[in-house]
Amino acid sequence: MSHPSLAGLRLGINIDHVATVRQARGTAYPDPVEAGLLAASAGADSLTIHLREDRRHIQDHDVTRLLARSPVPVNLEMAVTDEMVDIACRVRPRFVCLVPEKREEVTTEGGLDVAAHQDAVAAACLTLRAAGIVTALFIDADPAQLAACLAVGVPHIEIHTGRYADTEGDDRHAELVRIRDFAREAAAAGLEVHAGHGLHLHNVGAIARIPEVVELNIGHSIVARSMFVGLPMAIAEMRRAMNEARFAQASPVA
Repeated sequence: MSHPSLAGLRLGINIDHVATVRQARGTAYPDPVEAGLLAASAGADSLTIHLREDRRHIQDHDVTRLLARSPVPVNLEMAVTDEMVDIACRVRPRFVCLVPEKREEVTTEGGLDVAAHQDAVAAACLTLRAAGIVTALFIDADPAQLAACLAVGVPHIEIHTGRYADTEGDDRHAELVRIRDFAREAAAAGLEVHAGHGLHLHNVGAIARIPEVVELNIGHSIVARSMFVGLPMAIAEMRRAMNEARFAQASPVA
């Protein structure tokens, strides 16, 4: 029987890397919007797309088409820039997640430094909130970042799990404990806690067991797995791994 505090873990699917394959050849396929609709029909609770400043994968027309057709909420990841805030206010996704962005990076390499850019982040969040958009901040499990998020006044945060995913052994355990303790503190402060980055079938369990985390956002590993088993099966496998961990007998973080 599941522990009641472990209920309610949502799965958001990031479809960026369907667009990465498309952009590699400059074709009209595979269509990330089609992938998003398939993911929604396969049980995704939400869809995430990252409209990067360099437009390396998701394009502006993908955003507008997905928002027009998605039966589940769309989460728009974006940098803290005037251009992106203007786009979000024009197209009005249900959710926005503000993330750091560097042109030379392969993928997002860490959390947003809210503490160092608090005024700019606060201004962006205020504008988005006025447009009726619920905003989250993608941050590392760092107490200084939590304090800054609380000062900005956002309702949601997403914990960057990349360091956890990239390490092993004692280092992974230490990072996991840090994430667990941070999630507990953030939830106690009234924030809704999400997590994501670098999660796959073999490492998602420990994050899924953290009761304060109510949503996982996963993309690359699911899109990669879908090349072999199809997108609905890849989503079902991830959901199964999450649920098996979430509803397992209570056990120490390991």
